[in-house]
Amino acid sequence: MKITILIFFLFFTSFSYATQKEPDSINFLEMISITKILWTLLSLVLSYIFITLFAKVLVFFAEKSSKLRITIKGLIPILRIVLWSIFIVLTIKIIYNPPINMLMTALASIAIAVGFATQDLLKNMFGGIMLLFDRPFKVGDKIQIGENYGEVLAINLTTTRVVTPDDSVVVIPNMELTNTSVSNSNSGELYCQVVAKIILPIDVNTQKVRQIAIESAQVSKYIYLNKPIAVIFTNKINENKPYLEMKLKAYVMDIRYEFHFQSDMTEIVLKELLNQSILHKQSIEVATK
Repeated sequence: MKITILIFFLFFTSFSYATQKEPDSINFLEMISITKILWTLLSLVLSYIFITLFAKVLVFFAEKSSKLRITIKGLIPILRIVLWSIFIVLTIKIIYNPPINMLMTALASIAIAVGFATQDLLKNMFGGIMLLFDRPFKVGDKIQIGENYGEVLAINLTTTRVVTPDDSVVVIPNMELTNTSVSNSNSGELYCQVVAKIILPIDVNTQKVRQIAIESAQVSKYIYLNKPIAVIFTNKINENKPYLEMKLKAYVMDIRYEFHFQSDMTEIVLKELLNQSILHKQSIEVATK
């Protein structure tokens, strides 16, 4: 792969030189001066400030609208790349205004040097571009990557940032994301399915438990009623003692209510089961996802 890339860039460089009409008429070093370098640095700093502020404004408006939050945040990484590309092209054109042949030759030479000096960085950058085009997840989605689960905060060129339920920010190289399985809880939608688990005695009245669980979910302030509510019982064994695991599956109207809903369902269902004497405190064990 490395040899193929090297041959390609060497061919590209040779072709660029061959197509120049006056190779000696313009010296690249003559185009560079202290003033132009200072203007270039100023341009890059101003571009960075503008793009950063622009992204923060979009995030601000995204947080104001629950319906458009994921859509707006999903556009931010793409807009960053587009704006940076525009600013860099304008900077080179306005400040240096090089001939096209010289520009292509310089880019080819730089590509060779950078490509072999920073291979891992380039792999992460290409991984970031693939993520933006393939879009297996967006900013605002809840994803599972290995042991890390959380909301996608940002998709940058080289890394993706995910905030976990305990507010820890995990930085994942994009190359790793393109080479591993990623589980997406909501796939760009605002709502998602949430599972609340409750451990029950093996002899519990499952009909009454199912009715209480469904009614509790229906009156939750987090519930998304356009999707079905399901209650599933499974036989389990722990230390040679059988028990039932109840899974209450329902959809929340906003992915950020996932753990609020789990907590509410666990507390409300258990409280109601105790009030109706269906359960006794000594027989309760709680497990939440």
